Amino acid sequence: MKKIIMLWAALAAICFAQNKISKNHPSTSLTCKTCHACEVPTKQDPCLNACPRASMVTVYQPAEKTKNVVTLGEISKKYMPVIFQHRIHAEMAEMSGGCTTCHHYNTSGPIQPCKNCHLLNRKRDDISKPDLEAAYHRQCITCHREWSHQNNCVSCHALKSSMLSSAEMQKAKALESKTHPKLVVPKKLVFQTNDKDGKLVTFFHDEHINLFGAKCVDCHQQQNCSMCHDKGKANMVNNPEGMPIKMQKSKAEHHKPCFTCHQNDDCSVCHKDKVAGPFNHEIRTGWALNRFHAKLSCTKCHGSSYKFTKLDNNCISCHKDWKPGTFKHEVTGLKLSKNHLDADCSDCHINKDFSKPPTCTNCHDDKSFPKDKPGTLVAGKRS
Repeated sequence: MKKIIMLWAALAAICFAQNKISKNHPSTSLTCKTCHACEVPTKQDPCLNACPRASMVTVYQPAEKTKNVVTLGEISKKYMPVIFQHRIHAEMAEMSGGCTTCHHYNTSGPIQPCKNCHLLNRKRDDISKPDLEAAYHRQCITCHREWSHQNNCVSCHALKSSMLSSAEMQKAKALESKTHPKLVVPKKLVFQTNDKDGKLVTFFHDEHINLFGAKCVDCHQQQNCSMCHDKGKANMVNNPEGMPIKMQKSKAEHHKPCFTCHQNDDCSVCHKDKVAGPFNHEIRTGWALNRFHAKLSCTKCHGSSYKFTKLDNNCISCHKDWKPGTFKHEVTGLKLSKNHLDADCSDCHINKDFSKPPTCTNCHDDKSFPKDKPGTLVAGKRS
């Protein structure tokens, strides 16, 4: 209890000192909860709230076009400048958020260096914005702590008083040109679960990216290297280099990425007793795509969001400028004869349901489709 009281006293003193430094502090609504998520933050576990990345904006640059190495030398009191392998971090960040993982509020133009917004001087008016040293550490420490399970400053900093050996210098030099191995994007993943109604979940990764338009960050947001690589667990899995390991997750953690879109779906949509096949529009929605719509991206009809809702299958709902007099029927593979040019679509397509074969019985008692065709087939196309 005595330690807790002393800690609170120390925190209060810091807050009081910052309050005197900051001219604007009395007019703000800052509290301890603004920055800290727990009741009693400590030096070992400050439990800082995650930055609100969802509201941040930055320009995008492919990892291969960014700087390979950046030297961070503004804060070099007892430590040597940090040689930061920028490109390899950019490559790793591609999956979990890209440039916004570190850079934010760059609406356009070149990426701004941290020091343009985060002051080197810790005595600042706006204490809600970290100073440069704090900004650097908030970006780096979480991942490195989860990766190595220790606070080891010299993993990034070299002491000025130390003399690097020839081997250490060669190792540091080699890191400058190091790149992350290219991520192998799976086509399909099959998960074994304990669900009594369906133990197998088939996840078509390529469909979610290429067909449904999902981005990596939609599922992998706020993830870092330690989600798959855990150096601290290396010995437990006979994995001394921290190569990929199998992560144990709770039921809620497994479902969280999927529930963004599938929150209201029945469990049987994903959980089955056998490996599921690829997405089938007819089976899933009850509407078979014809050869024209089958080639389209889902976003062409359902919009840019991958959270799709049921659409009206009436053509006019999408083709708003369509007019019978301007429609060229030959694009369907059948060029209408002269005596059919003036016919209304509903004469052949009952209720304008173009997903079903046309009928001739509205006008003819002795003709039927496809035996009798109201025109000629276009070369290279089928009706």
